[in-house]
Amino acid sequence: MKLDPNQLAALAEVLRLGSFDGAAQALSVTPSAVSQRIKALEDRVGAVLIRRGVPCTGTAMGLRLAKHSEDMALLEAKLKRDLALDQHAGPVLLRVAVNADSLATWFLAAMARVPGYLFDLVIDDQDHSADWLRNGEVSAAICALPSAVSGCDSFDLGCLRYIATASPAYMADWFPDGVTPQALEHAPMLTFDAKDALQQRWLTRAVGTSLSPPTHFLPSSQAFVDAAKLGLGWGMNPVQLVQQDLRDGQLVELLPNTALDVRLTWQVNRIVAPALKPLTESVRRSAKADLIQE
Repeated sequence: MKLDPNQLAALAEVLRLGSFDGAAQALSVTPSAVSQRIKALEDRVGAVLIRRGVPCTGTAMGLRLAKHSEDMALLEAKLKRDLALDQHAGPVLLRVAVNADSLATWFLAAMARVPGYLFDLVIDDQDHSADWLRNGEVSAAICALPSAVSGCDSFDLGCLRYIATASPAYMADWFPDGVTPQALEHAPMLTFDAKDALQQRWLTRAVGTSLSPPTHFLPSSQAFVDAAKLGLGWGMNPVQLVQQDLRDGQLVELLPNTALDVRLTWQVNRIVAPALKPLTESVRRSAKADLIQE
């Protein structure tokens, strides 16, 4: 089955921007033309590709076809660069899954060094970001997966180091007799979201038992740090985000010498890996500078 590239581009833009009007503006056509292209593509494949709403979202098949369109654009852009064609071509869309803490500490620098892309970042826990690759919804991902996802190239990046931190006032209130399993069972904890297992991993390693403390859910890396400083709870924070607060005494470690290192890999869909080589090199360069290398 041959698919019309203009129809695929319309699908990708509707899903990227969330509306037919936005896609029309991006493609310099009318909303009616976008609608016609989407309908023709849906008729061609015999399935609904877009859930109409605010914003518009893709069905499973719609997301796969949009990703195919983006992959083709990446490969075409590489070919044009290699052949010195169309030097004024605009940037191409690139969808990447990355964990929030990497984005807050080191990944932005890798993005900034590589022109020619419009990044569409999917934020997900490093233990789950590989699922986006398996489902064909992103071209690359930061993962905490030691082995390569099927169909992907994997590059070891090093470890993002976390430490359990809290404010001095919080420590005085909740751990007056020391950080014991009994105290930890009742002391409020910070959790990024339901996928975040870092605090539980630290508890098991640091005190040798599984506990279920009360927890705040705060899906923001900076809010995690701010909440700890304000005494809302304790949580696992990347060293890069809290080292100044530790020096200033606004935060302290719950227990010394209990850092938790999370090993990260950069995984790239093998089909588009050659087109993403400059980004891969930039990611590895940033990781070498900012992550723990063992």
